[in-house]
Order: sequence, then C-alpha cells, then structure tokens
Amino acid sequence: MEVKRAATAGFCMGVSLALHKLDTALRKNGQDGRPARRICTFGPIIHNPQVLRDYEEKGVACLHDPAEARSGDSVVIRAHGIPQDEEARLKACGATLMDATCPRVKNAQTAIERATAGGSSLLLFGDADHPEVRGLISYAHGPSVVFASLEALQAEELDPAQSWVLASQTTQDATIFEEIRTRLAARLPNLQVLSTICDATGERQAEARSLAGQVDAMVIVGGRQSGNTRRLAALASEAGVATYHVETADELAEEFFRGVRTVGLTAGASTPKALIDAAEDRLRGMA
Repeated sequence: MEVKRAATAGFCMGVSLALHKLDTALRKNGQDGRPARRICTFGPIIHNPQVLRDYEEKGVACLHDPAEARSGDSVVIRAHGIPQDEEARLKACGATLMDATCPRVKNAQTAIERATAGGSSLLLFGDADHPEVRGLISYAHGPSVVFASLEALQAEELDPAQSWVLASQTTQDATIFEEIRTRLAARLPNLQVLSTICDATGERQAEARSLAGQVDAMVIVGGRQSGNTRRLAALASEAGVATYHVETADELAEEFFRGVRTVGLTAGASTPKALIDAAEDRLRGMA
C-alpha cells in the first residue's frame, strides 16, 4: 500500500517552543545553586497524551487550578495560553512563571486587547470550552460572543449600531472564517476584523484537503483532545474519503484498509514525529 505523508505533519513552531521551554526548565532545575523546585505546567502543556505521560514520568506536575500552586514552584504556562485572572492568581501564590504561550496565540491576545480597548464587543470564532478561547476572551475589554459555527453565529442577535471586533481561535478553519467575515460585513457596518488564524494551521488544512483528493483513505494521527487534529480529520472526511483519527499506530487495523491502494497520512500540530513515523511504518507493512 502506498503512503503519501503530508510535509506539514507534526509539531508546529508554537508547540516546539513550548516543549523547549519545559525541557530547559527541567534541565536547569537545581543547577543554579538553589534547591530543586517543583516543575509544573498550568493545564496540559500541549494536547497529546503520550507527550504528557512522558513529562509526568519526569516528575512534571500538571496544575488545573491556581490554588494548587505552591510558593517557589516553577510553573510553565501552556502553549494555548491562560486567562489573565488565572495568571494573576498564580503569581499571587508565589510561583515563578515561564510563559510558553505560542507566539501566534500571544499575538492574538494582544490584538484583541488593543482592538477592544474602546469598548467594542468581541465576536470570537472558536470552541467555547477550549483553553485558548478562554484565554483570548479574557483580553477583551467589552462583552464577548463565542460561536463555533456559522449557524451558531446566525442565531445571535447582533446590534448593527454597536462596534464589533471579529477574531478567531488560531487553529480554526480559514475558509469558514472568510465566509463569516463576508456575512458579518453585510450585517455590521462597524466591524473590525483581526487576522488571528495561524499560517501553519492554514497550510496543514490545505495539505489535508489536497491529500484527501488523491488517496483512497486518510489517517490523522494526534490526541483526541486536540482541536486542530480533530479539524484535520473533519476536513478529510468532508472530502468524501474514509478517514481514521488515531492517537497511536496500534489503533490502525488491517481491515480498515482492505482494497485501499493509496493512503494519506497527516498529523496534528502537537503530534511527535515518532508517533507519525510509527503510523507510517505500520501502514507500509500492510498488504
């Protein structure tokens, strides 16, 4: 069976930077003449269970509430960023913070903060329960409306006399966002649009669409909690090709690929290369 692997599959720049900061904190811990500190992340550093398990085995604690932090802890802020109030509470606990927020997410936070400084309301295209979204809306000065689809947005009553700012979670579908922009421009005369979708996200999505049109089946490797990975799987499925979202190669069963001659392989931005390599090896080993 032929395997076509996406060139963009795997870690993005933001994930690589976040893990580098955590690795540096682990390596330097206790080497500055002071006693070793507890190394923590606030929330999962990235959305990949295998990576998180590796760091847990290295002694990294994952905090889910600022109250869990202790004075003297070294706390690495997750790649998705965190809400401003939670960051303030961590500092108040006496923890030392290391900001591993993805630069693209940080830029989006800053852009939202500036654009809403005059009191404009925020319209944010994203998943309301996602940690990045919770962080982004904390930077808005005015009210916020979060919506996950064009249909959900159309159900909102938006006052055209108000001033609005449209932005997006950095890993959303750029094509859908453009359609949202067009629809809103016709409804809201006082609309400012921020370009907050990451270029790497667009590239991965475009390549997934392209691959799906060339193969008999698609395999997407990555954590099931990863929003950008789930979107890659959705895009491939929408293209009309059999699509399998797996976390590890062990989930790839031979019966999935009976009669399949060519399979496309890509992965989310938080998927390690080793997991993608293992999936490719397993696929190539199938008849």
